[in-house]
Amino acid sequence: MKKLILSFALLASVLTACKSEKKDKVVATEAIEVAVVADLNNVDVASSVIAWKGTKPTGAHDGTIVLKEGSLNLEAGKLTGGSFIIDMSSIKNLDLDAGGAAKIVGHLVSPDFFDVATYATSKFVITSVVDVEGKLAVTGNLTVKDVTKSITIPAMLSTTGNVTTFKSEKFNIDRAEFNVKYASKKFFDNLKDKFIDDMIELSFTVNTKV
Repeated sequence: MKKLILSFALLASVLTACKSEKKDKVVATEAIEVAVVADLNNVDVASSVIAWKGTKPTGAHDGTIVLKEGSLNLEAGKLTGGSFIIDMSSIKNLDLDAGGAAKIVGHLVSPDFFDVATYATSKFVITSVVDVEGKLAVTGNLTVKDVTKSITIPAMLSTTGNVTTFKSEKFNIDRAEFNVKYASKKFFDNLKDKFIDDMIELSFTVNTKV
């Protein structure tokens, strides 16, 4: 009986850990002062993309955002810095039909969410890069709306021919920390099952020009 109880306890612990890991988010801290670096404008915005996913009790939606411009600063094949200017008017939804996609995008660009008429771009500026066992821990200042915070994301750098690709793993940010309040339980009570999760899943794929 003790072995059975121990087995159930271990299983519960594993399941709890898995659930917690799924909800993990990058830690957002005060923005880091960054030295001025060369704006190389060497990113191919046509082939670079940011994937996003948002969830709520009744399901999930996913889509893409593209860059307006960007730079990857490289020295001897290693990433030393860079910046991505994100075109917020380019938000697309991929999981709904045309009518549904237009409706959700219209809501996302409205003042309820990202207020694109006021904040046309978001920005990620790399402040440091650390190689950890073959993977990169990339720290940068993320600006969304009127909030800038420092986050660290896991990423890889690869080069094929003349093209270098910066690709992050999937990571979660807490939209509430960036003043995106709509249907957030952090700001509104009594939402019941009408809330939208604060976690937004993101991933970068950024290619240099040929």
